[in-house]
Amino acid sequence: MNASASAPTPTTRVLTWCLHLLILGLLVLAAGRALADGRPHSGATAAAAAGCALVYAAGPPLLRVRRSRATAAWWLTAVGAVWLALLASSPDAVWVAFPLYFLQLHLLPSRAGLAAVIATTAAAVAGFAAHQHSFSPAMVIGPALGAAVAVAVVRGYQALHRESEQRRRLIEELTATRADLARAQHTAGALAERERLAREIHDTLAQGLTSIQLLLRAAERALPARPGTAARHVVAAREAAVDNLAEARRFVAALAPPALEDTSLAGALERLCATTGSRHRLTAGFRLTGAPAALPTAHEVALLRIAQSALANTVRHARATEAEVTLSYLGSHVALDVVDNGCGFDPDHLPVPDAGSGGFGLAVMRARANALGGSLTVRSGHGSGTALAARLPLVPPAETEPEART
Repeated sequence: MNASASAPTPTTRVLTWCLHLLILGLLVLAAGRALADGRPHSGATAAAAAGCALVYAAGPPLLRVRRSRATAAWWLTAVGAVWLALLASSPDAVWVAFPLYFLQLHLLPSRAGLAAVIATTAAAVAGFAAHQHSFSPAMVIGPALGAAVAVAVVRGYQALHRESEQRRRLIEELTATRADLARAQHTAGALAERERLAREIHDTLAQGLTSIQLLLRAAERALPARPGTAARHVVAAREAAVDNLAEARRFVAALAPPALEDTSLAGALERLCATTGSRHRLTAGFRLTGAPAALPTAHEVALLRIAQSALANTVRHARATEAEVTLSYLGSHVALDVVDNGCGFDPDHLPVPDAGSGGFGLAVMRARANALGGSLTVRSGHGSGTALAARLPLVPPAETEPEART
């Protein structure tokens, strides 16, 4: 019946019906006793009780249609007026004041409800005293005690309701926060996967296609004067295409690089140098220093990819004739060094990467090293070659195994 309340819960509906039945029962009691005892004005008492019941019955539908404090106040005023008429004809109407307290406290603002309760209490005491033709302090105790109980109950209910609403809002906020966190985690995961895909495409498919392109250009330049040389370039391009296809298949399946399937990291790097030297005009050598130690798969994949990308950059940009790849086990770290005698460049003034230039190499290599807690440094200068050094810490495989397939 609250004009400003939200949808009632089963508990509030039960309490509301209990209040309806209480008022109806008290009105029937007042009218029945007046008629049964043959009191004077018993007809007026019954009519006043019926009128009070009708006015009260009109309230709930009216408040559902017009949810406002003003409507509730006018309806309570009408109920109070009819109740006063009933009180004037029957002392039993005093008991109806008790449920009226709850209505007034529930439907009116806090101060107005308390004032209405005080006025109703005073009217009940005065009406009962008038019927008794006397006044004593004992007459105040009943209505005043009922008013105190009503105030305590309603205030307690309102406090519980506020706490419930606060808890509900907190739960909604937590639910919304959890949803936001889930979306953020999904977005972060998508971005991480996108970055992983970009690294893999750059270090495998893009580098392989670049190698094939360079070999076919060399074959084109050798024709028709040197068909034997051109044929060797075509054969090398075909072998590169086969290797690239294997990389693509394993890339789609999210498996480790094929170069690491049947050999160690040192063997894969040595084979990479040999393959690069056979396909391009570059003498690529490999050197192993230190005692080899078991590496997490993520470390092996990262170092192999860095070496592939570094040699691809050497072939494509450095115009070098020699390159050396060194894998070093340094106790707490593993290091990969790639050095060439090419034209060099200024590491502090690199061009902005774009899809056409393919200039993602250094950024991707550095991202790989940083993701595993390592570092990547580049030393170069115009005409003085390039030295690239990647350093990764040696950690137990269990700590990095989730990254093994990147």
